[in-house]
Amino acid sequence: MFLPIVAYGHPTLKKMSVDIDKEYPHLNELIENMWETMYESNGVGLAAPQINLNIRLFLIDANPFIEEYPEAEGQKKVIINAHIIEEDGEQWSFQEGCLSVPDIHEEVLRSPRIHIQYFDENWVFHDEWIDGIVARIIQHEYDHIEGKIFVERLSSMRKLLLKRRLADITEGLIKIDYRMIFPKSRKK
Repeated sequence: MFLPIVAYGHPTLKKMSVDIDKEYPHLNELIENMWETMYESNGVGLAAPQINLNIRLFLIDANPFIEEYPEAEGQKKVIINAHIIEEDGEQWSFQEGCLSVPDIHEEVLRSPRIHIQYFDENWVFHDEWIDGIVARIIQHEYDHIEGKIFVERLSSMRKLLLKRRLADITEGLIKIDYRMIFPKSRKK
């Protein structure tokens, strides 16, 4: 089932998410619905806050980047209760977008390598270093469970230039081909 995506400006996107346990209600169904939502809206990642749940759950599928970034092959993961332990290397710039911030793509600096601990959908614990584009996608989704959005990583000048477009998203004054939950009523 496709779940509506929470738009920029919604309070859920600003809250720190909480860890969950194996008993979280309907977790497998939720994960399945998140995959469907992510693919139908052409994303490479989706975090629970983007579907209005403040839990430490996100998923990624880096396969669309295989041609340019071979390390992306087979990197489809469910990541539960993630904690980035360390970031390493000189930050690099890459144009990011976000399903909660439609039609805005901006250059964002992120570390090329991360040390992360998490559980997968089978509750197997992972403690690993991840590099390149996969690390970038994970950092983007990790920001969501930490109550951050990629536009917060932009310079003050860039944010100022995007102010009107971000306000339009918050007010629902955009055209998008997937369902969204807007923090303010749509104006007619």
